[in-house]
Amino acid sequence: MNQKHLSFSEPVAKALSQGKPVIALESTIISHGMPYPQNVETALNCERIARENGTEPATIAVIEGRLCAGLSPAQLEYLGKAGPSVVKASRRDLPVLIARKQTGATTVAATMIIAALAGIRVFATGGVGGVHRGAQTSMDISADLEELAKTSVAVVCAGVKSILDLGLTLEYLETRGVPVLGYQTDELPAFYTDKSGFPVDARMDSPQQIADVLRAQCEIGYPGGMLITNPIPAEFAMPADVINAAINKALQEADQQHVKGKAITPFLLDRVVQLTGGDSLNSNIQLVYNNVALAARIAAAL
Repeated sequence: MNQKHLSFSEPVAKALSQGKPVIALESTIISHGMPYPQNVETALNCERIARENGTEPATIAVIEGRLCAGLSPAQLEYLGKAGPSVVKASRRDLPVLIARKQTGATTVAATMIIAALAGIRVFATGGVGGVHRGAQTSMDISADLEELAKTSVAVVCAGVKSILDLGLTLEYLETRGVPVLGYQTDELPAFYTDKSGFPVDARMDSPQQIADVLRAQCEIGYPGGMLITNPIPAEFAMPADVINAAINKALQEADQQHVKGKAITPFLLDRVVQLTGGDSLNSNIQLVYNNVALAARIAAAL
């Protein structure tokens, strides 16, 4: 894919032209991850946190067929209000959206593609997709994992979404040769909680150490991305038994209601919010802020 269909916001274009650090932010968090107006407030706060840590944010989406690196406040507001009515755009959706001049909020996979086209190396999100529970029979594996194997963008997250099968996800990433780093942790964070019991490939204790690894990856022409896992701050973590009980109930309901495909992750996250009385939404917001701050510091060091 060339850059014919790519557009930059003025602040992002200026930062890139001047060699200043830029990080990518996804837009499905805005449209499909949270209710309005918290979604727009969260998006604006993410951009503010990036700038406070010395980096220009580029929130990414497809707007009327254009692959956009950087959105205006009006565009953020539109995505927030439109919510799930906006297309949830992964890799396979991009050509259709471009050809039809439609709007879509980008998943981790699609955000990585557009970030790479824009020359942005670091991307902050909440959690990445992975291997779904029961994938042995459903074959439900997120396109995020394949994108990590082929697109050279580092993704900073709070681990894999805990509604997924964490062990199988790590096995898949290992098979595809994707390095999984832990920021100040030896264990893969489990999104709402800081520990999963599964080890990461390497522990990193500073943004500079992570930047050094990314630089080495680039210098040797190492293909694919990297997963940088950043535990949720302890004060916002949820008790494992509480969140696991909510997830298990939500999974049971999804099975009973035959929820599948693109609808499954938004359904599960929404039900978990309801079952935890909103506690999981607050945790989700705080871990996103934490990831944006780390990604900005990595980009500045890089």
